[in-house]
Amino acid sequence: MTAGRIGLTGGIGSGKSTVLQMLRELGAVPVDADAISRATTAPGGAAIAAIAAKFGPDFITPAGALDRDRMRERAYAQPEARHELEQIIHPLVGAEIARQVEAAVAAGARCIVFDIPLLVESGRWRSQLDRVLVVDCEPETQVARVTARSGLAPEAVRAIIAAQAPRALRLAAADAVICNEGLTLAQLRNEVEQVARSFGL
Repeated sequence: MTAGRIGLTGGIGSGKSTVLQMLRELGAVPVDADAISRATTAPGGAAIAAIAAKFGPDFITPAGALDRDRMRERAYAQPEARHELEQIIHPLVGAEIARQVEAAVAAGARCIVFDIPLLVESGRWRSQLDRVLVVDCEPETQVARVTARSGLAPEAVRAIIAAQAPRALRLAAADAVICNEGLTLAQLRNEVEQVARSFGL
Protein backbone atom coordinates (compact mmCIF):
# COMPACT_ATOMS: atom_id res chain seq x y z
CA MET A 1 0.00 0.00 0.00
CA THR A 2 1.42 3.39 -0.95
CA ALA A 3 1.62 6.12 1.66
CA GLY A 4 -1.02 8.83 1.41
CA ARG A 5 0.42 12.26 0.64
CA ILE A 6 -1.34 15.05 2.50
CA GLY A 7 -0.56 18.71 2.05
CA LEU A 8 -1.07 20.75 5.23
CA THR A 9 -1.41 24.50 5.07
CA GLY A 10 -2.94 27.43 6.90
CA GLY A 11 -2.29 31.08 7.56
CA ILE A 12 0.04 32.35 10.27
CA GLY A 13 -1.50 31.81 13.70
CA SER A 14 -4.03 29.24 12.42
CA GLY A 15 -2.62 26.45 14.60
CA LYS A 16 -1.07 24.53 11.72
CA SER A 17 2.03 23.57 13.73
CA THR A 18 -0.13 22.20 16.54
CA VAL A 19 -2.19 20.16 14.06
CA LEU A 20 1.02 18.83 12.47
CA GLN A 21 2.29 17.69 15.87
CA MET A 22 -1.01 15.90 16.56
CA LEU A 23 -0.84 14.16 13.16
CA ARG A 24 2.72 13.12 13.97
CA GLU A 25 1.52 11.60 17.26
CA LEU A 26 -1.12 9.66 15.29
CA GLY A 27 1.57 8.11 13.10
CA ALA A 28 1.94 10.51 10.17
CA VAL A 29 5.46 11.28 8.97
CA PRO A 30 5.88 15.05 8.62
CA VAL A 31 7.94 16.65 5.88
CA ASP A 32 8.45 20.32 6.77
CA ALA A 33 9.16 22.20 3.55
CA ASP A 34 9.76 25.44 5.45
CA ALA A 35 12.32 23.89 7.81
CA ILE A 36 14.09 22.26 4.87
CA SER A 37 14.15 25.60 3.06
CA ARG A 38 15.53 27.38 6.15
CA ALA A 39 18.22 24.70 6.53
CA THR A 40 19.52 25.42 3.01
CA THR A 41 20.25 29.04 4.03
CA ALA A 42 21.49 28.31 7.58
CA PRO A 43 25.23 28.35 8.37
CA GLY A 44 26.85 25.78 6.09
CA GLY A 45 23.56 25.19 4.26
CA ALA A 46 23.46 23.74 0.77
CA ALA A 47 22.45 27.06 -0.84
CA ILE A 48 25.08 29.31 0.77
CA ALA A 49 27.85 28.94 -1.83
CA ALA A 50 25.45 29.58 -4.71
CA ILE A 51 23.91 32.60 -2.95
CA ALA A 52 27.38 34.09 -2.35
CA ALA A 53 28.28 33.51 -6.00
CA LYS A 54 25.05 35.06 -7.29
CA PHE A 55 24.54 37.99 -4.90
CA GLY A 56 28.01 38.51 -3.43
CA PRO A 57 29.63 37.71 -0.08
CA ASP A 58 27.85 40.68 1.56
CA PHE A 59 24.69 38.59 1.57
CA ILE A 60 26.26 35.98 3.86
CA THR A 61 26.52 36.73 7.59
CA PRO A 62 29.80 36.26 9.51
CA ALA A 63 28.29 33.03 10.87
CA GLY A 64 27.89 31.71 7.32
CA ALA A 65 24.12 32.04 6.92
CA LEU A 66 21.99 34.00 4.45
CA ASP A 67 21.67 37.61 5.62
CA ARG A 68 17.88 37.64 5.54
CA ASP A 69 17.49 41.35 6.29
CA ARG A 70 19.81 42.35 3.46
CA MET A 71 18.12 39.91 1.08
CA ARG A 72 14.70 41.25 2.07
CA GLU A 73 15.87 44.79 1.24
CA ARG A 74 17.27 43.63 -2.12
CA ALA A 75 14.06 41.75 -2.98
CA TYR A 76 12.00 44.82 -2.04
CA ALA A 77 14.13 47.06 -4.28
CA GLN A 78 14.54 44.48 -7.05
CA PRO A 79 11.62 42.01 -7.13
CA GLU A 80 13.50 39.71 -9.55
CA ALA A 81 16.02 39.02 -6.76
CA ARG A 82 13.41 36.93 -4.94
CA HIS A 83 12.94 34.83 -8.07
CA GLU A 84 16.72 34.41 -8.44
CA LEU A 85 16.98 33.28 -4.81
CA GLU A 86 14.10 30.82 -5.29
CA GLN A 87 15.85 29.35 -8.36
CA ILE A 88 18.77 28.48 -6.08
CA ILE A 89 16.75 27.21 -3.11
CA HIS A 90 13.80 25.36 -4.69
CA PRO A 91 15.76 22.56 -6.44
CA LEU A 92 17.70 21.90 -3.22
CA VAL A 93 14.48 21.79 -1.20
CA GLY A 94 12.85 19.51 -3.77
CA ALA A 95 15.76 17.07 -3.62
CA GLU A 96 15.72 16.93 0.19
CA ILE A 97 11.92 16.48 0.27
CA ALA A 98 12.26 13.58 -2.20
CA ARG A 99 14.95 12.03 0.01
CA GLN A 100 12.76 12.31 3.13
CA VAL A 101 9.73 10.87 1.31
CA GLU A 102 11.78 7.94 0.05
CA ALA A 103 13.00 7.25 3.59
CA ALA A 104 9.44 7.48 5.00
CA VAL A 105 8.06 5.09 2.36
CA ALA A 106 10.95 2.68 2.95
CA ALA A 107 10.13 2.76 6.67
CA GLY A 108 6.50 1.81 5.94
CA ALA A 109 4.79 5.17 6.53
CA ARG A 110 1.03 5.06 5.93
CA CYS A 111 0.69 8.80 5.65
CA ILE A 112 3.18 11.57 4.82
CA VAL A 113 2.14 15.09 5.73
CA PHE A 114 3.80 17.90 3.82
CA ASP A 115 3.84 21.10 5.85
CA ILE A 116 3.78 23.70 3.07
CA PRO A 117 3.15 27.33 4.03
CA LEU A 118 2.90 28.43 0.37
CA LEU A 119 0.99 25.40 -0.88
CA VAL A 120 -1.75 27.46 -2.53
CA GLU A 121 0.55 30.24 -3.74
CA SER A 122 3.15 28.04 -5.40
CA GLY A 123 0.71 26.17 -7.64
CA ARG A 124 3.25 23.39 -8.27
CA TRP A 125 2.35 21.29 -5.24
CA ARG A 126 -1.19 20.17 -5.91
CA SER A 127 -0.31 17.49 -8.45
CA GLN A 128 2.07 15.84 -5.96
CA LEU A 129 -0.55 15.45 -3.22
CA ASP A 130 -3.51 13.15 -2.64
CA ARG A 131 -5.39 15.53 -0.35
CA VAL A 132 -5.05 19.07 0.96
CA LEU A 133 -5.84 19.82 4.61
CA VAL A 134 -6.34 23.47 5.58
CA VAL A 135 -6.28 24.72 9.17
CA ASP A 136 -8.51 27.77 9.27
CA CYS A 137 -9.63 30.49 11.68
CA GLU A 138 -10.86 34.08 11.61
CA PRO A 139 -8.24 36.71 10.67
CA GLU A 140 -8.70 38.51 13.99
CA THR A 141 -7.99 35.24 15.80
CA GLN A 142 -4.77 34.93 13.78
CA VAL A 143 -3.77 38.46 14.81
CA ALA A 144 -4.54 37.82 18.50
CA ARG A 145 -2.58 34.54 18.58
CA VAL A 146 0.48 35.87 16.79
CA THR A 147 0.70 39.10 18.78
CA ALA A 148 0.39 37.08 22.00
CA ARG A 149 3.19 34.66 21.11
CA SER A 150 5.60 36.91 19.20
CA GLY A 151 5.11 40.41 20.52
CA LEU A 152 4.63 41.72 16.97
CA ALA A 153 2.33 44.71 16.57
CA PRO A 154 -1.16 43.86 15.22
CA GLU A 155 -0.46 45.92 12.07
CA ALA A 156 2.67 43.86 11.38
CA VAL A 157 0.71 40.62 11.73
CA ARG A 158 -2.03 41.93 9.42
CA ALA A 159 0.67 42.75 6.84
CA ILE A 160 1.97 39.16 7.04
CA ILE A 161 -1.58 37.82 6.62
CA ALA A 162 -2.13 40.12 3.63
CA ALA A 163 1.04 38.77 2.00
CA GLN A 164 -0.16 35.17 2.33
CA ALA A 165 -2.72 33.49 0.09
CA PRO A 166 -6.22 34.87 0.57
CA ARG A 167 -8.22 32.78 3.01
CA ALA A 168 -10.90 32.06 0.39
CA LEU A 169 -8.28 30.73 -2.01
CA ARG A 170 -6.87 28.39 0.64
CA LEU A 171 -10.34 27.10 1.50
CA ALA A 172 -11.15 26.60 -2.19
CA ALA A 173 -8.05 24.37 -2.51
CA ALA A 174 -8.95 22.25 0.53
CA ASP A 175 -10.16 18.65 0.50
CA ALA A 176 -10.61 18.88 4.28
CA VAL A 177 -10.77 21.85 6.66
CA ILE A 178 -10.13 21.98 10.39
CA CYS A 179 -11.79 25.09 11.79
CA ASN A 180 -9.54 26.01 14.72
CA GLU A 181 -11.80 28.67 16.17
CA GLY A 182 -12.63 28.67 19.88
CA LEU A 183 -11.52 25.04 20.35
CA THR A 184 -9.76 23.65 23.39
CA LEU A 185 -6.69 21.52 22.64
CA ALA A 186 -8.77 18.42 23.41
CA GLN A 187 -11.45 19.50 20.94
CA LEU A 188 -8.83 20.27 18.31
CA ARG A 189 -7.27 16.85 18.86
CA ASN A 190 -10.69 15.28 18.31
CA GLU A 191 -11.06 17.16 15.00
CA VAL A 192 -7.57 16.07 13.94
CA GLU A 193 -8.29 12.43 14.83
CA GLN A 194 -11.45 12.46 12.69
CA VAL A 195 -9.56 13.87 9.71
CA ALA A 196 -6.64 11.49 10.29
CA ARG A 197 -9.00 8.50 10.10
CA SER A 198 -10.14 9.64 6.68
CA PHE A 199 -6.45 9.75 5.68
CA GLY A 200 -5.91 6.14 6.72
CA LEU A 201 -4.28 6.78 10.10
